[in-house]
Amino acid sequence: MCDSVDEVTQAVLAKNDGLAAGLRDELSRRGVVVVNLLSSPGSGKTELLGRVLARAVERGVPVAALTADLATENDADRLARSGAPVKQLLTDGLCHLEARQLRRHVESWLPGDTSLLFVENVGNLVCPASYDLGESLRIVLMAVTEGEDKPLKYPTAFGSAHLVVLTKTDLAGPACFDEAAFAAHVRRVNPGVEILHSCARTGDGVDTLLQRVLAVRDGAAVHRPPLAPRPHSHSHSHTHAGSHSHEGAGSGLAAGRVS
Repeated sequence: MCDSVDEVTQAVLAKNDGLAAGLRDELSRRGVVVVNLLSSPGSGKTELLGRVLARAVERGVPVAALTADLATENDADRLARSGAPVKQLLTDGLCHLEARQLRRHVESWLPGDTSLLFVENVGNLVCPASYDLGESLRIVLMAVTEGEDKPLKYPTAFGSAHLVVLTKTDLAGPACFDEAAFAAHVRRVNPGVEILHSCARTGDGVDTLLQRVLAVRDGAAVHRPPLAPRPHSHSHSHTHAGSHSHEGAGSGLAAGRVS
């Protein structure tokens, strides 16, 4: 039974990888950089993205955003205040986005002049880490209130990141956050990755984050993470209503990169 589940899982992920590769090539020809944002719920991802979108609009950057949730359009309403084109993507219970979903919205909605597309993935550091969306840049965000050992708990997410963003840094003191330990844990699973600090409340880090993304759009080299966009073998499986069975991040991680 386990072997048959694993075979189905691998087939699903292989199909997703093929779609993602094709989408990445297509968007590259169109001059579109896709930024995949991964984090746990409550990391401050939406608020920070709203600030980045607003700054991009101020600078005249052709930017758009897709935001994914299981239910409600609350985040799309919040992000739309930036003035950028925003689309809500409801997953109907699926805990992650897949390349087929992104392709559908790119084909039916994405404004033709877009050069930056931010994708706010479902709040979850397990399932989204296993699916390549065809992104040019994968950014993993974590709030200081989540604990400095989180990179060790979610090595696939942090190990596949091109960039790591630490959020809510104004709360580092009250949270007794150990920044040195956090940095050491990040670099244990992803040596050499840059860690940015941000605070959406004060605007700290907003300009730096936008600059990093614009640099990639303009041809800057991207950090090569040690892990592939998804693990190629897994240790256990779980089923999502209305979708397929797939497996969580396990011990078997293949070397590779997203881009």
